[in-house]
Amino acid sequence: MEIVSGSCRFGLWYVNVWWNDTAVQSVRFSTTGPVGEVPPLIRRYCGGQPVDCSALDSFALHDDAPYSRIYRTVRSVPYGTTSTYGEIAEKVGTSPRVVGQAMARNPTPLVIPCHRIVAAQGIGGFTPEVEIKEALLAMEKRVLHKNTSGKKPNIINTSQLPATESRF
Repeated sequence: MEIVSGSCRFGLWYVNVWWNDTAVQSVRFSTTGPVGEVPPLIRRYCGGQPVDCSALDSFALHDDAPYSRIYRTVRSVPYGTTSTYGEIAEKVGTSPRVVGQAMARNPTPLVIPCHRIVAAQGIGGFTPEVEIKEALLAMEKRVLHKNTSGKKPNIINTSQLPATESRF
């Protein structure tokens, strides 16, 4: 399967995605981006729509190494919410420092929503700029607030995409 690349915008940043028919291989934020398509769920997410990216696959989820267990747990943190490094560490039986290392090495941010993992006393880090993490969390909070009006928000998943848009 051929890996293709593309990018979409999130604010001042490009979200560069390398992917194929079955999985997202890499996601990176940068000031420039390759021309090309990105998975529709990522494009919609970056456009400010409430999206459940758990339908997207990442190779980083598929072994039993400590980071993979951490990544699978991080995927369970819902859109618009956060968890701490310590809470994730407790769930997987490791230390908050190891969770932080896993988040720093996450090959597929957004697919594995490491931006939702924060420090007990502050926001924590994010590569390449912590301002991206702040903007992602602010967007999710704003979208949920705008869309909820006291009811459960409609988080877009693959079953709600038009037939012309698959998850990849």
